[in-house]
Amino acid sequence: MDPVEITFLGLPGPLLLWIVSLAALGVFTRRSFRLVNLLRRARGEDRFDRIARRLQLFVTDVLGQRRLFDEPIGIAHFLFFWGFVFYAGTFLWSLVRGLIPTLPIPYPDEIGFVSLFLEIFGILVLIGIAAAVIRRVFFPPAHLERTLDAYVILSLISILMVSFLLGKGFGIAAAETVGEEPSPVGNLLASVIGGNPAFSSSSKGLVSLMWWIHMVTVLGFMAYLPYSKHLHLLASPFNVFFGNLRPAGDLGAAGSGEAVVAGASRWDEFTWRQLLNGFSCAECGRCDRACPAVNSGYPLSPKMIVHNVKVHLLEAGLAAEPAVSSEGNGGRSLIGEMISENELWSCTTCLSCMERCPVRNEHIPLIVQMRRYLVSRGAMDGLLQDTLSHLTRYGNSFGKSERMRARWTEGLDFKIKDTRREPVEFLWFVGDYASYNPGLQEITRITARIFDRAGLDFGIAYDGERNSGNDVRRIGEEGLFDMLREKNLGTLGKAGYRSIVTTDPHTYNALRNEYSLNMDSGGGNAGNKNGGPSVLHCTQLFDRLIADGKLSFRKELGYTVTYHDPCYLGRYNGVYEEPRRVLRALGLLLVEMPRHHARSYCCGAGGGRIWMEDQPGIEERPSENRVREAASTCGVNILVASCPKDISMFRDAVKTTGLEDKIEVKDLAELVWEALDEPRKEG
Repeated sequence: MDPVEITFLGLPGPLLLWIVSLAALGVFTRRSFRLVNLLRRARGEDRFDRIARRLQLFVTDVLGQRRLFDEPIGIAHFLFFWGFVFYAGTFLWSLVRGLIPTLPIPYPDEIGFVSLFLEIFGILVLIGIAAAVIRRVFFPPAHLERTLDAYVILSLISILMVSFLLGKGFGIAAAETVGEEPSPVGNLLASVIGGNPAFSSSSKGLVSLMWWIHMVTVLGFMAYLPYSKHLHLLASPFNVFFGNLRPAGDLGAAGSGEAVVAGASRWDEFTWRQLLNGFSCAECGRCDRACPAVNSGYPLSPKMIVHNVKVHLLEAGLAAEPAVSSEGNGGRSLIGEMISENELWSCTTCLSCMERCPVRNEHIPLIVQMRRYLVSRGAMDGLLQDTLSHLTRYGNSFGKSERMRARWTEGLDFKIKDTRREPVEFLWFVGDYASYNPGLQEITRITARIFDRAGLDFGIAYDGERNSGNDVRRIGEEGLFDMLREKNLGTLGKAGYRSIVTTDPHTYNALRNEYSLNMDSGGGNAGNKNGGPSVLHCTQLFDRLIADGKLSFRKELGYTVTYHDPCYLGRYNGVYEEPRRVLRALGLLLVEMPRHHARSYCCGAGGGRIWMEDQPGIEERPSENRVREAASTCGVNILVASCPKDISMFRDAVKTTGLEDKIEVKDLAELVWEALDEPRKEG
């Protein structure tokens, strides 16, 4: 019996199937076109370059589900995805066969190997659903949304799997072919059914019933999808394909001029790609679980930032459709009612959320875009306002005269070259904290002594250097960032050098990714093939000097240490192994903290947070959490960092946590200097 050959309410089965299919497709298409039209009405952004690379990301992150396998539930989601793809294909096959009964092709479950694969996938998906339900009900991870919508979707998928498996069992029972088909589940069910008179006599009708339940459920699922949070099943492949291909450290504001500087407070002031984040979000909570602000009790949830932008888009955007209203501002205000100012100022821009997101959502550009709006209105705390004033007037965050920038050199017994007056091989871009912070100036002098001991031809720009603007840009002060960049580019343009080195990862990121210096990402000291300079962090330079034999050590230090990966050195720029090679070359025993490399925990200073007041109600600062982690790591008594802001934050945190007797914070340069050989001999 062909399951489509029925009559219901006087309508033949094929006609009924056409009616249901067109109705579901109509609902799906209408909603989808409305959502796409919203994106088209947002600001433009070019994400159509490097198609080959985008296709590669699609293969690895969509088809391969690469980012999901770092959690145990990843395999279950992988099964969900491929079960969905496989069933979508066979459903389409069944639908076409049902809509056109005269086609001389069988149904997919009538082909042995297809039916077997469908059974296997069906069982695996049901196991995955069971695991997901148990996890959601009994072992929910932090920040996982347990919504009714999620259970509706899981129920619909379960109905699909069960209706197919039961239909297979009823079909084998009706045909009395138990054991003759490669259908382990179908044969098992048919054996049970065959022994039950209530089922065996009506097996043919039940086959048809299961088929119709299956088809109508899929069509209903399709119609419901664009209205549910599981819209991400449709949107996330496009989100991945149109993902950011610039370096992670290049904020790359879309557009230019006043539109960028003014930021965004309404849906139509964002770009279409920024709005696509909301449609793609699975609300899995992985971003929140990785966020240092969330875990410290700050009023921030990267997941809810994305979610609330989507809700605002649907409320205000749909209300602003020409057929509905001529107004563009319907719904609640995004900033103030849906997202608080404190939420936006809580972000440290550490990149953990984006690193962990399986659908490549871009939370930080969204946050920075809204911060720009706040900055344009002067909506910030007093300390941050003062800092921005200092940066505007003096070019540094300390409000000190630029003539004092190189005062730290007075403690040296040699003169550092001025790159504005004589050429050097390495221009050392020192940075604000390393130059002005009294607690860090000795580390800066030690670094200079190491460079001198290695025979490095280096110099600094003295009072010609300004803050690099890395954190200024992430605060949302785009205009000030442009000013600082132009002044620094002017200084660099007048200097003679082949490479740039810096001890500050924030500066390293800005110079390497946002200064358009045609830099060689490999960091070769001969410049790059385009004639532009390379940019190195000091840990990379130390590693090279050791490898070249220009730094040798008189003893192995023998300490047990752990290393903190700075966000702007590690996650943003992938510099992980060079500092670890240096530590091992010093004879140190390196023990990793539980969170290291790409999972390293932020110190809390980034995104301008170091220039802001602490918000009330904070449970534990990120820096305090990190030093506790270091102190509890087996055998470790030294926490090593390679960022001036990290050193400042961690040394303060050691005091506030009372861990002075358990852990000491040292810069990598301090350990290099301690282990260095006797002073080099001239000639």
